[in-house]
Amino acid sequence: MKSFFTFLILCFVAVGVQAQTNNSAYDKALADSLGADDYGMKQYILVILKTGPNTSTDKAQINKAFQGHMENIGKLVEQGKLIVAGPIGKNDKTYRGIFILNAKTKEEARAILATDPAVKAEFLDADLYDWYGSAALPMYLPIHNKLEKKKI
Repeated sequence: MKSFFTFLILCFVAVGVQAQTNNSAYDKALADSLGADDYGMKQYILVILKTGPNTSTDKAQINKAFQGHMENIGKLVEQGKLIVAGPIGKNDKTYRGIFILNAKTKEEARAILATDPAVKAEFLDADLYDWYGSAALPMYLPIHNKLEKKKI
């Protein structure tokens, strides 16, 4: 009877080990460096930028806020906080663009957004959502740098 239980325990251990490492391409060091879970995924915050309550028509103020917005995007990318950014085409909502922030909580994301001059000036407002996506997402940025002829 004792050997039967030993056999069962060994079977469970073998199945558990196989379940943990069933991908021969798995790179633990890379997964750890990107904050990946067992599925190669991680938590981000999806931000939908929309038109804010500031209805000023002062072109100088608007230009300054949006120039600062673009500069801030570059800084956040360099800091590893902003993973994806881009405008949304004309729509029947007030949606203007999206960010995917490398943040674990909405509070952390709000602190990141507070650095954006267009958000501070209330030309942009933001809706935040928890988003679970590939931990490899930040790796496209160095490749993108090789694709753009013109810097924003």
